[in-house]
Amino acid sequence: SSQNLSEEFAEAARQLKKEAPRIQFGKMDVTHQHDLRKEFNIQAFPTVKFFVNGSREDPIDCKGVRKASAFITWVKRRTGPSTVLINSTDQAEAIIKADDLVVIGFFRELHHDSVEVFCETARDVPEMPFGMTASESVCAHYGIQRNSLVVFKKGKPVHHELLEDGSQNKLGLTRLIKTFTLDLVTEYNIETSVKIFDVPVENHILLFTPTNSETFSEIYENYQSAAAEFRGKLLFVLVDTEEARNGRIFEYFRIRDIDVPAVRILNLTSDARYKMPADEVTLENLKEFCQSYLNGKAKQHLSSEKIPQDWDKMPVKVLVGKNFNSIIF
Repeated sequence: SSQNLSEEFAEAARQLKKEAPRIQFGKMDVTHQHDLRKEFNIQAFPTVKFFVNGSREDPIDCKGVRKASAFITWVKRRTGPSTVLINSTDQAEAIIKADDLVVIGFFRELHHDSVEVFCETARDVPEMPFGMTASESVCAHYGIQRNSLVVFKKGKPVHHELLEDGSQNKLGLTRLIKTFTLDLVTEYNIETSVKIFDVPVENHILLFTPTNSETFSEIYENYQSAAAEFRGKLLFVLVDTEEARNGRIFEYFRIRDIDVPAVRILNLTSDARYKMPADEVTLENLKEFCQSYLNGKAKQHLSSEKIPQDWDKMPVKVLVGKNFNSIIF
């Protein structure tokens, strides 16, 4: 909520006042400040922007940051180095063991395009520590090919991404790394819904199924395997159809009891929905569905026929799913 974010923001301001007095925090109610709202293109609330060197031009958006500690890290990484330089195996071990999730870049040299992308990514992911090294002995100790990014979870490497080919852009890496703040498959509920929307992955895949059914464990295993393969490209969500509080999400996707188990993909930007053509939730079917969606070949799922051109010509109007709400309500 805005109130909660405002408190965390104020806490970050208090803590940074001693450490970095040059960084000023301010808050503004733009409800009556139409000119400012227009100038800085404020469309959602709350919005946090960072102005650099007294310039009103191109402030940096601070998105998805909700905790005081993350605000502090975000600001520090914008005004100073965004990663810790690691020179020894002991130093690497200490960093890897200090937090649940840690990202380390292993490089051949520190003047490389992939280092720049890595450092930029670190600026946008204040939730976790970033370290980088070009030390031969450190790379050899972990047996990691140079110019790679490795995510460590509870001290163990859980993901390895090669940065060699230059295809990884900052946004792609940011998305991938932020997904590690969630489980491989996240169960949808009131608490997790905020976290799900904070991760900047715009393609969500949802499995609607009762979690107490006999076939659940098999279906869930297939779903998890697909999630591991498409991590960072699609966000995998599980919706328990037996949970009454999930009613609104079933309505939104028009899911009926006879449809489950059902799999849908939602693109948050366009609000387009896609239905998995196959009924069986097998790994093969899931992979095919995800791949065809990412290749732009999946057919959009429209839960209504098209509005007839002459729907309002006659005294009795012709209603279909798409114009029903707007005309009747």
